[in-house]
Amino acid sequence: MSDTTTEKILKCVVVTPERALVDATADFVALPMYDGELGVLPGRAPLIGRLGYGELRIRNGQETRRFFVDGGFAQVRANTVTVLTARALKAEEINTAAAEQALHETQPAATQETQEARYKAQERARAQLRVAGHGTIREGREAH
Repeated sequence: MSDTTTEKILKCVVVTPERALVDATADFVALPMYDGELGVLPGRAPLIGRLGYGELRIRNGQETRRFFVDGGFAQVRANTVTVLTARALKAEEINTAAAEQALHETQPAATQETQEARYKAQERARAQLRVAGHGTIREGREAH
C-alpha cells in the first residue's frame, strides 16, 4: 500500500565521521555534486554520486536549511537522501573571517601538486563564503 502523503516527502540524512548532523524530512534537497548542482524531489530515481564542495539545501515547506559540505558521496533511494561527507557546517556556523583568510593566504605555487592543493583550498573557502551568504567571490586568479 502506498500513501500519497508519504510519497511527497523525502528523508534527508547528513553524516560526518563525528556525528549524524541532520535527520530531517524535506520536500526538496539540492546537492552540490562534483559536476554541478542536483535537485532531488520525491520519487527521484535511485542514484549514487560524488559530492563537490558547496551548499546543501534542505527545504521543507517555507523553511530552507543551508549547509556547507566538504565533498563526499550522496545516495538517493526510496525517497531517502543520504549524504556522507568528511565535514558539514550549518551556514550560520561558518567562520567567514577564517574562510576569507584561507582564501587570501593561498599563494601561487610552482609545482602541479601544490597548485592543485591551492586550487582545492580556494574552492573550499569560496564555497563556504557562498553558503554563509557572502555572494559571489572574485576568482583572484592571475592571468598567464
